Amino acid sequence: MTIPDTLPGDIELRVSREPVPYRAALEEMQLRNAAIAAGEARELIWLLEHPPVYTAGTSAASAELLDPRFEVVEAGRGGRYTYHGPGQRVGYVLLDLKKRARDARGFVHAVEGWVIDTLRDFGVEGFRSEGRIGIWTQDIDGREAKIGAIGVRIRKWVTMHGFAVNIRPDLSHFTGIVPCGIEEFGVTSLARLGHDVDFDTWDKALIARADSFLAALERPCPPAAGKPETHE
Repeated sequence: MTIPDTLPGDIELRVSREPVPYRAALEEMQLRNAAIAAGEARELIWLLEHPPVYTAGTSAASAELLDPRFEVVEAGRGGRYTYHGPGQRVGYVLLDLKKRARDARGFVHAVEGWVIDTLRDFGVEGFRSEGRIGIWTQDIDGREAKIGAIGVRIRKWVTMHGFAVNIRPDLSHFTGIVPCGIEEFGVTSLARLGHDVDFDTWDKALIARADSFLAALERPCPPAAGKPETHE
């Protein structure tokens, strides 16, 4: 499968081959979000990787920043502290929900489902957990652990930020924070679970499920789905 540069609905698909500094990506997201809302730019799904960084969401508590060994950036998304770094696939999703179901909860639920379905293609059973944002799975010690983070912001019904999936990051980098404010559970990755997956293979599996993700945005949110991280 060749990764296309356009998805159905004339959505731009961008895959960055080199790491993108978080501040630069955030600025570009903010500009693109405003341009989409003004009808001056195409929607965008952007797959990338960041150099090591801790990002603070709107609910971040200073006590949860345990060891600021990397740059700390105010992200403007919902949620608390999150780590991004090499070996983690980040997906920024900038879509105009006015064209779809105008359902913020439904958007978050659909993003979660997109990641869960793709993980299943690699033999990993991901799941949602009530009261805990993100994508969870059973770790090698049998305990639940986080394998994917979800954090979004919606401005004028245009989404930004998105998801991050641990493919093969250095998991010790997460110890500088309390990831997403949840102390009692750890983090894991496809590599820790024994799956040797590179970004290209992950991207192709994810994009193969893009049609189903986009179709889910046309439907109202399931009643049991959680609230979005940020909506304004």
